[in-house]
Amino acid sequence: MYTDMYIPLLSRSLVHSTMPLSHSSFTLNASGVAGFFGGDEAVSAMATVHVYQGRKWLGWYNSPGSYLVGKRYGQLANSRFWDGLFPGVNTDPATLFELDGWKGPKFKGVESGSFIPETGHLAALMVKECSTKMGVEVPGRKTQPVGVTIVNLHHVPEARMKPTQLRRYTSVFAFIPISVSIGTCVMCAFFGDWFCFSMILLGMFASGISCFVIGSGSFTFYHPVPAPGAPRGDGLLLTDNNVIVLLGEEGAVNSITRGNFSLSFGSEPEYRNIGLCSLLLTTQFIAQLLLIPQGSLFGQIMFVTSLAVSWAYNSWLSSLDKEEIQRRLLLDVVLQQPSMTKYMLGTRTTMAVFILLVLNPSAPGKLLDDILPNDTKVWKKWKSTILSRLQNGEKMHFEITDWDDENFDEKESTLLKTLLGDAQAAYDGYSDHLKSR
Repeated sequence: MYTDMYIPLLSRSLVHSTMPLSHSSFTLNASGVAGFFGGDEAVSAMATVHVYQGRKWLGWYNSPGSYLVGKRYGQLANSRFWDGLFPGVNTDPATLFELDGWKGPKFKGVESGSFIPETGHLAALMVKECSTKMGVEVPGRKTQPVGVTIVNLHHVPEARMKPTQLRRYTSVFAFIPISVSIGTCVMCAFFGDWFCFSMILLGMFASGISCFVIGSGSFTFYHPVPAPGAPRGDGLLLTDNNVIVLLGEEGAVNSITRGNFSLSFGSEPEYRNIGLCSLLLTTQFIAQLLLIPQGSLFGQIMFVTSLAVSWAYNSWLSSLDKEEIQRRLLLDVVLQQPSMTKYMLGTRTTMAVFILLVLNPSAPGKLLDDILPNDTKVWKKWKSTILSRLQNGEKMHFEITDWDDENFDEKESTLLKTLLGDAQAAYDGYSDHLKSR
């Protein structure tokens, strides 16, 4: 009878006596850095939760940086109570998750006459996409090369839609930190280190709940519905070294110029659920400060191991190009893969004529003045010559009589000849690449 009573005590003693590093006097106090280490990576990784399919279900690992994550997303909670706990400027969810907030270039509508001095986030994404493309070289004089990207928008998206989330191997890799966190938690329990066991378990719970709640936000795309009978939306996005020609219906074009991504949560406008998650993450940080130093060296090593693997996974997630992800959502999902062709022209004069040939606007003179506001005697002569050829459908191949004007001196005639040569290069480039389409 007495022997049976001592067997559990003996086996428990045996487990503790065989715990790795149980006789070491060294203490690994990781609690002081656990809430800060890897915080930027954790915040950046959380920003992918709305764009990858299934990502919101895969946050169940002991993630580092709980204090910084809680502080960052706690600013979304909007009430006197939450503002006291998480001070800072309350912001829009889409802006906080970097799905909105960028400034795009000015836009000039060709047929509608609309002018937007500063477009938004989606136009900025389009500019970035066009800047990454290689252009077809158009022969001619070169001073300051300018890219002209022609974007044919063949699809008009719904006024409000939920873009399909992207599929990627992030879901498979998420099982690595989850498995390590579970494994280290089990090892701490097996050797009786309940302090480190509880902290790893709390970290898994806090991270998983936060990822699920934040990832449950509704990610949508919106653009204004054009008025019935509105003209085509053809127009130009104008930057310093790249002009984007948007061709399509008004509903397709304003998806870029006036559309936006947005995030909405059921707890608006106070966002209490996100505030509670931030409070949970902050509580986790405080508990780590108090309890991790009470654990054994082996338990502390298990805790740090789970953090290290989770940090590596968060670092990998944060290294993914979020700008590229948003461009794919816009172009492939929302706009259904518009055709895009880029041309490199040697001068702005060549660029202006090339654009006129592509658009064939009803008021070419006004558009030409918008692109090239120069109004000297030579420029006025050049513009009248170009507009005359456009309106009459004539080729832009010029003779000496076109620039040998008695009203011009030698320098002015030379400049006019040069500008007409740029126009001829634009016409030849258009004829070679686009006229037959």
